[in-house]
Amino acid sequence: MSHIVVIGAGQAGASLVARLRKEGFEGDITLIGAEPHLPYQRPPLSKAYLLGEMELERLFLRPESFYAENNITLRLGQRVTAIDPQAKTVSLGDEVISYDELALTTGSDPRRLPAAIGGDLAGVHVVRDLAHIDEMEPRVTDGARALIVGGGYIGLEAAAVCAKRGVKVTLVEMADRILQRVAAPETSDYFRALHSGYGADIREGVGLDRLLGEDGKVTGAILTDGTEIAVDFVVVGVGIAPATQLAEIAGLELENGIKTDAHGRTSDPSIWAAGDCASFPHDEGRIRLESVPNAIDQAEIVAQNMLGAAKDYTATPWFWSDQYDVKLQIAGLNTGYDRVVTRQGEGATVSFWYYRGDQLIAVDAMNDPRAYMVGKRLIDAGKTADPAVVADPNADLKPLLKA
Repeated sequence: MSHIVVIGAGQAGASLVARLRKEGFEGDITLIGAEPHLPYQRPPLSKAYLLGEMELERLFLRPESFYAENNITLRLGQRVTAIDPQAKTVSLGDEVISYDELALTTGSDPRRLPAAIGGDLAGVHVVRDLAHIDEMEPRVTDGARALIVGGGYIGLEAAAVCAKRGVKVTLVEMADRILQRVAAPETSDYFRALHSGYGADIREGVGLDRLLGEDGKVTGAILTDGTEIAVDFVVVGVGIAPATQLAEIAGLELENGIKTDAHGRTSDPSIWAAGDCASFPHDEGRIRLESVPNAIDQAEIVAQNMLGAAKDYTATPWFWSDQYDVKLQIAGLNTGYDRVVTRQGEGATVSFWYYRGDQLIAVDAMNDPRAYMVGKRLIDAGKTADPAVVADPNADLKPLLKA
């Protein structure tokens, strides 16, 4: 009987092992995770969980009984130290486990500030896993002063939660505008106004020069424009990097993550990869997606392919972000857009539609699930949308699906 080992007990790893059993695999399955907790959802960590609106147990993707009932061996709180592709073994310290097929669902690691500018001071936090949030939560109190470094979605979500809990928030973004790497100026303008309305101090075109500390704890920051501010804690939201350390140890080919083919197979025929850590063929090039939907969908395809299905993974990207009372839903990828069409709704409801030439390629929808749904279905089907219809707030979008 064959043995499948999965390294990484996040969303992708949990989805992969569940799909293996659903597909009828009867061999041994071992899921190894460095964290001591059952596989859990990450998106609520910096939102509902940090706000105290979600209990720990509600974060878990499945109860512990699911793994026992499906004969899935959990090795939690244990870190893989080596992979030997020739011997087909993984090492947990002195313990060696043999595998027939191996899947890497190691996810990603948050980028941190260098120690040389104060990144190792107490009170400097990243937002990625449960331990990070549990460590930060006691500092997020009414009247505290927080510096958020980075104006991407991670930084903005952290800023929103802090502001809702009464924290005085200063957010710095080195680029000319927040969300510059991922969104159009229209979306940046929307969220700048939203955060400013809740009292957050958004500073664009300004970065962090260095942090100041006393007795090993952060007390202030000097910005690149020379401004000095007092802070009680810092949240670093400057992106994530694919966790490829084990792939490097195994000698696997890397390209913006662990390089896989369309089936999810790496350069070693017995090793697969899925989720944040994996790059895969997309259109004429390669892509790596950092999202829960991708982690689930790709992992489930890889599970089927480990059992011989030979299915190509075709990504249909979609993302979301919750900030204050606004839900942003994103369909598609806006890479290469040359035009944005605005569809204005009532109040905070608005959507921005990205076009490349005449082709609709992405939609950012704020509190507008109907616009998001129509846009996503059009993009998934390779269809476009008449910009004149999109721009008319009184026009019904549904007929676009029948065009």
